[in-house]
Amino acid sequence: MSLPVACAKCVNVFCTTENSANGPANCPIRTKGAVIENALAEYAKSEIKAFALKASIQEFECYMHLPEGLTPRNPRVEEIAQFAHKMGYKKLGIAFCGGLSKEAGTLSTILENRGFKVVSVRCSVGGVPKETIGIAEDQKIGGPGEWETMCNPISQAMILNDEKTNFNIAVGLCVGHDSLFFRYAEAPCTVLIAKDRVFGHNPAAGLYLTESYYQKLMRKDT
Repeated sequence: MSLPVACAKCVNVFCTTENSANGPANCPIRTKGAVIENALAEYAKSEIKAFALKASIQEFECYMHLPEGLTPRNPRVEEIAQFAHKMGYKKLGIAFCGGLSKEAGTLSTILENRGFKVVSVRCSVGGVPKETIGIAEDQKIGGPGEWETMCNPISQAMILNDEKTNFNIAVGLCVGHDSLFFRYAEAPCTVLIAKDRVFGHNPAAGLYLTESYYQKLMRKDT
């Protein structure tokens, strides 16, 4: 059985050098050549090539060459607005979690100030009870007997589809709910905020703390 591709554990990162063919036995450059060729064929499509080009230009513009060294210049929210302008997008969609309503409102104002038309849809759109998808009383966050509205990411996506948004932004959707939103959304999507209830929506903190306060994240489950 061949080893799975494991780029996250690669030490020398050959793909960023001219010696890219010298990677380990499970390097995708060596084992997935046909797949990579098929992917490159997609970049040859004019629409995809233009998107990829603008994305790479956006990456380039996020840095300044200062005397003290290469320095980042733009927060992600600025990047999103700049990229949307590069692509000529006029109408942007925001799919947000109700727990981040304030953040979604601020984002909407920022984008409107930049000249975009903004459509925003809350996760609880439709007011559908959780029982609809089989949630039991003892699985309700507020406890048995409480009314709870289910997160409705498919409706969020379909409403933005119906509004014909050019580009969608996910703000704090739950794990799994975000997956359904991405699956059903027709326009390209990006993420501004990834929900993390413990780390103030900074999921990377969980990785940074694996050698101290959150060593338990490294446990081996059996």
